[in-house]
Amino acid sequence: MPVLGRDTSYHDCRHCGYLQTESPTWLDAAYAQAINDCDTGIMSRNWQNVGRVIMTLAAYRRLDGSVIDHAGGYGILVRSLRDAGIEARWRDKYCENLLARGFEAGEEPCDLLTAFEVLEHMIDPVTELQHMLQQAPVILLSTELIPGAATPSSDWWYLGPEHGQHIGFFRLSTLRAIAAKLQCRFASDGERIHIFSRSPVPRSWALLQRLGRFWPLVARLKLEPKIMSDFYRMSKNPKARAD
Repeated sequence: MPVLGRDTSYHDCRHCGYLQTESPTWLDAAYAQAINDCDTGIMSRNWQNVGRVIMTLAAYRRLDGSVIDHAGGYGILVRSLRDAGIEARWRDKYCENLLARGFEAGEEPCDLLTAFEVLEHMIDPVTELQHMLQQAPVILLSTELIPGAATPSSDWWYLGPEHGQHIGFFRLSTLRAIAAKLQCRFASDGERIHIFSRSPVPRSWALLQRLGRFWPLVARLKLEPKIMSDFYRMSKNPKARAD
């Protein structure tokens, strides 16, 4: 199958169900720009992810907790979470922070680490997840699961051969095997939203994910928007800071 014009083979593991490209020698070309032109769902996905994060924090009873968005892109999610009242921080080695400047994260501990549309970009996802779990007890992530046991056909949209950034693909069996290797708990909506947790995943998590569209109500009742407090924090005006 061609990836960015290169003939590429895919390897489908019969044991865990992981599908991976051959060694990706094309990544420099694939990441000439961090966000590819085909990502037309970037805004709607981030809007949905605000609800997924808030409802996950609610399930763990940690709405006052801290969040780091790993590979946070332009900072859309972090700025949206802060606007809703969540203490969120941005981190991305490969993309410019356009919307969450001043709220960058390092390696400090946090209560929840998010990695939306990240896992399929990783050469070694197990090692990456292991490192994330050293920073946060809970990882909330998204990746589209392979539909069925058969190797997906070349027209499966998530393969993304036109941009070449997706190099690894998962089934539920793959993610469960990773959780077992990492000695943590795992839950999933069975399609694209998944959670790895050092502690048991609350029973309410799955239900609250289905109710994610109601996050504005939760935010209005339980959270204080950080729009103005962030403004005063970032303002160059000494009087504004004093006020």
